Amino acid sequence: MKWTISQLHQLQSKGLKIEEEIDLSELVTSHQDIRDISKVYVSGRADISSTKVTFHLSISGSMVLPCSRTLVDVQYPFSIDTTETFLLKPAAYDTEDDYNLIDGDIVDLTPIIMEIILLEIPMQVFCDDVKNEEGAAPQSGNDWEVITEDDQKNKVDPRLAGLAKFFENEES
Repeated sequence: MKWTISQLHQLQSKGLKIEEEIDLSELVTSHQDIRDISKVYVSGRADISSTKVTFHLSISGSMVLPCSRTLVDVQYPFSIDTTETFLLKPAAYDTEDDYNLIDGDIVDLTPIIMEIILLEIPMQVFCDDVKNEEGAAPQSGNDWEVITEDDQKNKVDPRLAGLAKFFENEES
């Protein structure tokens, strides 16, 4: 997803529509939490002027992340809408705003898309059906077990069990 400045100026009157699938499998090696990533579908358009190019993009795909509790693979679909602006003549604008600067005379969207996807990774992801997953971390052990919030709400603290019996006797 690269264009030279001269290509973009030629497309200025026609407009630029983007419909492309890109392979970002290098994210698997560069980020420890991403175990796999599907082809990423990028669609949108570009508004081109003589001094800047603004891309209005929709990015979607799916990545495999480890479950925070059991470390099994979890499919995590993503769909991101973003607007990215590249300055063709940086001196014409105040660079404190949210702009991307071009490298040489080429506008490359791929590193920006990779960064946006990395920012989309959640801090925690959980597998829906832990008990049936092969290779999952154990859910109980010697004197411990993983419990859900519902289990915690319904469980009576053993230190207070005698107090619950006290109120039952008083009501009778």
